Amino acid sequence: MSGHSHWATIKRKKGAADAKKGQVFTRLAREIVMAARDGGSDAGSNMRLQFAIEKARSQNMPKDNIERAIKRGTGEAKDGLILEEIFYEGYAPNGIALMIECVTDNRNRSIAEIRHLLSRAGGTMAEAGAVGWQFTRAAYFSIPGANADPDKIFELAVDAGANDVIIDPEVIEIIAPVEPFRRINERLLAAGIHADEAGLRMIPNQEMELGVQETLQVMRLIENLEELDDVQNVYSNLRLTEEAMAAIEAA
Repeated sequence: MSGHSHWATIKRKKGAADAKKGQVFTRLAREIVMAARDGGSDAGSNMRLQFAIEKARSQNMPKDNIERAIKRGTGEAKDGLILEEIFYEGYAPNGIALMIECVTDNRNRSIAEIRHLLSRAGGTMAEAGAVGWQFTRAAYFSIPGANADPDKIFELAVDAGANDVIIDPEVIEIIAPVEPFRRINERLLAAGIHADEAGLRMIPNQEMELGVQETLQVMRLIENLEELDDVQNVYSNLRLTEEAMAAIEAA
């Protein structure tokens, strides 16, 4: 299982991720707003919006909140806030590369908060492009491993255009170029296979392994960044070893 999925699983078990319901809904609403702005209000033809809505429903976000976010994205409802998507680039301690995805109505606030956390942890901000070349934007699916048929999923995914399928007892991950994202999703649904997570993400071209204590230091920084209201996702090129994972789970 990849480091991302390990980390997501641990956070769910600990209940540490998005502990505040208000913060959850704010983040989900912004995701819906941006999806509707980019591709329109029809979830049937807008895959990004469809997944944003499904994610919101899985968190019991009220229907009115979802509909209001869609209208904000299409411009039907105006609240004075102008949201924009930005990727900030930086380095965690020990040279770990970070891509920090934000949706914000205030760039100055976002960059100040991110810079403060990076600096406090011994990291630094980076110029645009200094880190991005180390990542590739890709389609990503995460499917629960329990009761799944790995061979069936592997065959289906590869046939639909995936270039990597990572099989683990807990989760099966599919990584593909951006272009076949919709085709893979449609074939999974047609086969009755539902992903816990499906979307586009930044995949590191090469991962970097650190010692346990250094890994814990980086993961604390990533967790702090993820708790910022403007931050949607944090991607890194850190490889999580089994020893590091055990230490994180025990913390």
